[in-house]
Amino acid sequence: MKKSILKIFILVFIFSSCEDLSKLTQFKMDFKESVTIQKSVPFDTPFDFFTPDIQTNSESVFAVNNTSKDLVEQIKLTQLKLTLKSPSEGDFGFLKSISIFVSAGSDLPEIKVAWKDNIPLTAGKELVLDVTNADLQEYIKKDSFKLKLNTVTRKILGSDYQIDLYTEFLVDVKVLGL
Repeated sequence: MKKSILKIFILVFIFSSCEDLSKLTQFKMDFKESVTIQKSVPFDTPFDFFTPDIQTNSESVFAVNNTSKDLVEQIKLTQLKLTLKSPSEGDFGFLKSISIFVSAGSDLPEIKVAWKDNIPLTAGKELVLDVTNADLQEYIKKDSFKLKLNTVTRKILGSDYQIDLYTEFLVDVKVLGL
């Protein structure tokens, strides 16, 4: 009986240690960028906006976290948040919907990574989008990537809207390089 209990205890310890070890091989990468939606944007029609190239500095981020590109197992987008910086009286209620796509070079297809449909009129100054579960490592391992915002507005804008984008990625690295 004691041997059975000991075996169970050892198995529980091994599996919980593997989970703890796995968490030690994960780290976050975050990026911030801004985009302006101009007041001349047509309403009730899809319209695209592009961020400038976002530098990943992935080589140095991986080095700081004691790893390299070839040891990365997976990179997932965990959060994409929009914050309205101006106009001061504005909010995200002007948007009906938004979809965000990532691209990185001509060798990778553009893919949808975040979205929010049926945005309420009372959306406020921050908008957290739904995000994909796709593995985005090939995009983040590049030197830079670009985001495309596809928006549908519900009204004509009286002024430019300055929006900050915050993205957070979870990087999962192979345990002990295996």
